[in-house]
Amino acid sequence: MWLFWPSIPLITKSCRLNVAAFIAKRIAFNRERSFTRFIIRLAVAATAISVCAMILTLAFTNGYQFAISQKVFSLWGHIRVQHFQGNRAAIAEEIPISRNDTVLRMLHSNKDVKTVQAFATKSALIRGSESIEGVLLKGVEPGYDFSNLDGFLKNGRWLHFSDSGYSNEINLSVYTANQLKLKTGDKMLIYFIQPGGTTRVRPMTVAGIFKTGIEDYDKLIAFGDLKLIQRLNNWDKEQIGGYEIFIRNYHKADTINSLIFNQLPSAWGSRTMQEIYPNIFDWLNLQDITVLIVLIIMIVIATLNLVTCLIILVLERTRMIGILKAIGSPNASVQQIFLYHGSIITLSGLLLGNIAALLICWLQQKYGLISLPEESYFISKAVVKLEWWHFLLVNGGTFLICFLVLLIPTVIIKKIQPVRAIQFR
Repeated sequence: MWLFWPSIPLITKSCRLNVAAFIAKRIAFNRERSFTRFIIRLAVAATAISVCAMILTLAFTNGYQFAISQKVFSLWGHIRVQHFQGNRAAIAEEIPISRNDTVLRMLHSNKDVKTVQAFATKSALIRGSESIEGVLLKGVEPGYDFSNLDGFLKNGRWLHFSDSGYSNEINLSVYTANQLKLKTGDKMLIYFIQPGGTTRVRPMTVAGIFKTGIEDYDKLIAFGDLKLIQRLNNWDKEQIGGYEIFIRNYHKADTINSLIFNQLPSAWGSRTMQEIYPNIFDWLNLQDITVLIVLIIMIVIATLNLVTCLIILVLERTRMIGILKAIGSPNASVQQIFLYHGSIITLSGLLLGNIAALLICWLQQKYGLISLPEESYFISKAVVKLEWWHFLLVNGGTFLICFLVLLIPTVIIKKIQPVRAIQFR
């Protein structure tokens, strides 16, 4: 017998269990049909729905903000450099500046700058067979990167440039083309009003038709050759309206703009698109308030659901609590059972909610199941953009808040007396 005696303490030590976790698992994963099982499933489902709703809200709102922002950036760049004008309107024609090699070297030396492109704008009237439409002709040069705009092109192609002289091709929006009853390949006349009140007319051909989905731009913008605007304004070939700067990370626009502004000539200035078109970006930022409201409502629903579930479970397990207390279990140990139980429900809901949200996002991204009226929302299909912090915020925040709130029902356990609890039915 003495040969086996030393092994007994080792066996006892290795078989120690976390009693609270063991009981919580037995309750949570009990396969018998019971009211408790129904309550647990209901709590898991409600938590999963809340988590799924929060992730989808963040993903779709972030995607919407990104899609609209990219449309603005694709048309105008992230930062604009031009002659400094304090209260200049966004669509006003520019005061010319001369190309500056020093400024270009400074811009290209910034590793956050992707491309720098010259441009100029000029107001014009286009005459169709039955009507006249006003446009803001944006002149671009042969090296202009139209790849940013390829998603907008509906018919035809982007304008081609001439080696000698200016190109007589133009790109119109779907709205302008429909109003003037023009299509790709049609010829029309464009009228430019000069400062002295005189009018200069140019025949042009529609090379392609585009649609941004943003009504204010589609009613206004057309693309043409920068050389045409230089000739109409009597500028030399070195004079331009300004530079459009595209950067690699639009979140850094304010920082990069500050660096650029401080290195420009005294008569020059730079502004971000957020400063030039504040209405669009202020409107997009309002979406964040909606997201916050949805997150708060979903977290409140999830926590109230868990608290209610745990109170029901505590009341249903009153006899078990009484027996545990009668055999000497302290209140803290009994409370741990229900905290573990609540954590199991929360984690199960988080897992299912994440899976459901990721599945819906994948389906939307691949098949575009959710369509939107483009006239109202500026995009035809809902855009999904997930970030890693979405999951961290939703999962971490939900678990932490739910765990803290779950401490409230466990207070009931301290007030349960063993003798009465054992008699409780």
